[in-house]
Amino acid sequence: MTDDDLIAAARAAADKAYAPYSQFPVGAALRFADGSVVTGANIENASYGLALCAETVAVAKAMVDGVRGGLEAVAVTGPGREPLTPCGRCRQVLNELAALGGTDPEVLCVGPNDVRRTRLSALLPDAFGPASLD
Repeated sequence: MTDDDLIAAARAAADKAYAPYSQFPVGAALRFADGSVVTGANIENASYGLALCAETVAVAKAMVDGVRGGLEAVAVTGPGREPLTPCGRCRQVLNELAALGGTDPEVLCVGPNDVRRTRLSALLPDAFGPASLD
């Protein structure tokens, strides 16, 4: 799967978002070393603090499916004029999954007209993860 395919999967996931309060549908797609892709969309709740971000939903789906390593790339997209980056909570959740496989995935922050590429370690320097508990 190419990066363009990964971005398309994230955009398709955003179409399934449940965002009645913010009107800000977000989609995420995770690509693993074995070629599999897991997607997620944000799910809002009337009790705002209980909302789930797209990246968190995708990571939870991957974990439920037994995927514990090999995270290579993440694409995140949503409305707005600028490329969308994962929030702080999602950076931490993505870091947990990446750490299980010892990877530093590329994060494709997708906007309407461009894609900003970075590494998860650049978005979350000095991250707390499983190794921090040893």
